[in-house]
Amino acid sequence: MDMEDTINAPIFRTRFKVPPEAIDENGHVNNVNYVQWMQDVAVRHYESIGGVEPTQTLGATWVVRSHNVVYLSPAFEGDVIEVRTWVVNLRKVRSLRRYQFVRVSDGKLLVNGETDWVFVNVRNGRLIAVPPEIAGLFTLLDE
Repeated sequence: MDMEDTINAPIFRTRFKVPPEAIDENGHVNNVNYVQWMQDVAVRHYESIGGVEPTQTLGATWVVRSHNVVYLSPAFEGDVIEVRTWVVNLRKVRSLRRYQFVRVSDGKLLVNGETDWVFVNVRNGRLIAVPPEIAGLFTLLDE
């Protein structure tokens, strides 16, 4: 899926057109797609702030602990969706990221979401503290 990114820290924005394969038997975007898009946009944001290389050098990665998604209105094939994401907090081993999915044509908020990410050692999967060089990449946006 082609995405068009706008880097404007602390909010990262990307737009894409809903593809036919995202549509379920009810004729709208299937809920599973939103979770995938949340992960994809978080990764794109992390890449845009230069997080991938230092994280790999540390032998670490971010892993999802939990997702929370609130569906407000359906999206349909061909809709252009803007996804907005930002990091709310950064704790010792965790980070909370929020998302909004907005239909561009009418400005309608479709979905609110959040992901609790944890920082782990890639070799053993254990939680590790987020080091200053990683924490310093984020601009936090309070509520």
